[in-house]
Amino acid sequence: MMASKINLLVIDDDDINIFIIKKIVAKTGYNVEMVSKNNGQLAIDYLATLKDDPEKFPDLMLIDINMPVLNGWEFLKAYDELDSKLKSDMYMLSSSVYENDIEKAKTYKTIKGFISKPLSIERLSELLKVVTP
Repeated sequence: MMASKINLLVIDDDDINIFIIKKIVAKTGYNVEMVSKNNGQLAIDYLATLKDDPEKFPDLMLIDINMPVLNGWEFLKAYDELDSKLKSDMYMLSSSVYENDIEKAKTYKTIKGFISKPLSIERLSELLKVVTP
């Protein structure tokens, strides 16, 4: 597969979901450096340290909606205030079946789509193919 590394940030407070995504990442065949943060605030703190580092800034972010401290929506607001010139493909990844969550995701210019859990290897492969540097 591709030799170039893809930086993936998963923001989710569900350890089982993180474990599953790690397993799926390994099966895609892509060279992925995955980092996970279990709430939006930890993710913002992490991104603030990378905001001027194109080598490490995430190419792809998967963001859960329901999390402690900062939920997915609050994370997006804080992310918009993060003064970074670097951009990332961002997707809401949620077990939410509420139509209003899916519609709300469409109102954010930074969000490219809404993915219902569980994430499939096919769907992740599609996303990685698009962001491959």
